[in-house]
Amino acid sequence: MSACTSCGACCACFRVDFSVYEMDLEGGTVPSGLANEVNGNTWRMRGTDYVPIRCAALTGTVGTQVGCGIYEWRPSPCREFEEGSDACHRARSKRGLPPLEPSP
Repeated sequence: MSACTSCGACCACFRVDFSVYEMDLEGGTVPSGLANEVNGNTWRMRGTDYVPIRCAALTGTVGTQVGCGIYEWRPSPCREFEEGSDACHRARSKRGLPPLEPSP
């Protein structure tokens, strides 16, 4: 099981911007009801544009058990985010969680 399903810190720490072409309205997969237009080319996941940050697609309790309500349809920044990366450790730290142990 991935540490991500018990963490969710990234979904509660970072702004998530992505191309308009990832929106379902433009042939992509991100549901239009979960994002807001930033400008003509960029959209942002709802809940990631103000503090406290919490992506509208995040379910559960950060640091306990979480899930993504649109996991199969999530935007590219979410797909590219790496468990155990520096950004992961920063997000975990901001949420009061310890860094992940390196994989063997």
